[in-house]
Order: sequence, then structure tokens, then C-alpha cells
Amino acid sequence: MDEVPPEIVADLMDNGICLAGGGALLHGLADRLSDELNLRVFVAEDPLTCVVRGTGIVLDDFKTYSRLLVGLERGSTRHS
Repeated sequence: MDEVPPEIVADLMDNGICLAGGGALLHGLADRLSDELNLRVFVAEDPLTCVVRGTGIVLDDFKTYSRLLVGLERGSTRHS
């Protein structure tokens, strides 16, 4: 397993983990993860649609938001 970069660990410690999607609605999941990880875990507002709405915001102004995207290889069609 790869090591987690220190800046990611710092972000998790400061902000916690936001659950999105249908799995976020599983009863008790956020509390269980919080207990196991000793981190703040919370459910996104409207978890079923928040990712697609956020993606739409980024695509509407891609030039501005593209610098915030991580894990993308420009010009690559390879999927991980």
C-alpha cells in the first residue's frame, strides 16, 4: 500500500471525511467510521446528487476549476 502524503493526512485531520452517494445513507455508517478512524465523518448535503451537481459546476467553468482537480493525466484516456 502506498504511503499517504502528509498534506492529505493534514486535510483529513482538519476537515474530516465527507460521505457522498447512496452508501452515505446507510444508517450508522458515518458514526461507525468516525469511531474506527478517530476522525470527523459527516454526510454531504443531498448525498445522492452532490457529486453530479459539483461536476456540473466544474464543467461550466473548467478553466477556473481545472487547477483544483487531482489524479488526472492530461491527454490520457487511461482509467485506473
